[in-house]
Amino acid sequence: QKSMDLVVAVYEVADQLPQTERFELARQLRRAVVSVPANIAEGTGRAHLGEYIHHLYFARGSLMEVSTLLEIARRLDYLSESSLVACLEFVDHVSRMLCRLVERLEQRRPLPRAAGRRPRAGSSVS
Repeated sequence: QKSMDLVVAVYEVADQLPQTERFELARQLRRAVVSVPANIAEGTGRAHLGEYIHHLYFARGSLMEVSTLLEIARRLDYLSESSLVACLEFVDHVSRMLCRLVERLEQRRPLPRAAGRRPRAGSSVS
């Protein structure tokens, strides 16, 4: 839900960019931010926990892309400092939520078995 709210916030910021950037920077920003909830949703629909986690990492990568694009817009003086800070705080919040979710899911993930391994000669198995 928070990632969907982030999409709305970033779209509003993208609308503030100059007309000359509507088809470049604004488009990239929109694509990257939409990728966040899309990857979360796609991962949720996967059959295996590992695939879900994999898509959550994709979503986090898209968040980092959004953060970078926002910083670029600020450095080009397309965004005010307050707009940038507000969006980056939102990005950080969603990122922390994703990290906590991944941590919880990783705890549920079964440990990989050592396939085909046997104890070495002379070692004891307890």
